[in-house]
Amino acid sequence: MTTTAAPDAEGSGAHPRFAEALRALGLGDLVGQVRRFPDATRTAAEAAAAIGCELSQICKSLIFAADSVPVLVLMDGASLVDLELVRKELGADKVTRAKVDLVRETTGYAIGGVPPFGHKTRTRVLADRSLLEHDVVWAAAGTPYAVFPMAPEDLVAHADGTLVDVRERTA
Repeated sequence: MTTTAAPDAEGSGAHPRFAEALRALGLGDLVGQVRRFPDATRTAAEAAAAIGCELSQICKSLIFAADSVPVLVLMDGASLVDLELVRKELGADKVTRAKVDLVRETTGYAIGGVPPFGHKTRTRVLADRSLLEHDVVWAAAGTPYAVFPMAPEDLVAHADGTLVDVRERTA
């Protein structure tokens, strides 16, 4: 049996903390644009299939630990993060994928539902330029069952992200 997160008071699929973050940023109208699906959208492939968009139109919100300090990387759904490029960008000695407990502690959300902003704590944000290749991208709305659309430039701005090139290049 699959359990789903309860929608917020307004009936959107957004996590209540994320819906409140949208309102606090003056983006309350986005709460009504959140799309909730009966099946999980926790991976970029699941989200793209549910929405009916290209994989690269999904914005993944990924938490890494740079010298044990959490950092959020926003990456298009079709690409992988190059940890060496992230390490160089941050001037860190070591960058690793964050463990489940650090993700929840840092963001307040479970992996697969982490939105690009509206987190429990303030974290440095790197946004890969590949997101700018689309007019609209879709990102998690705080649960593994909900997504919202936004122009990538606006998404990066509201996440207070720094545009970087940290996408893994294929040979």
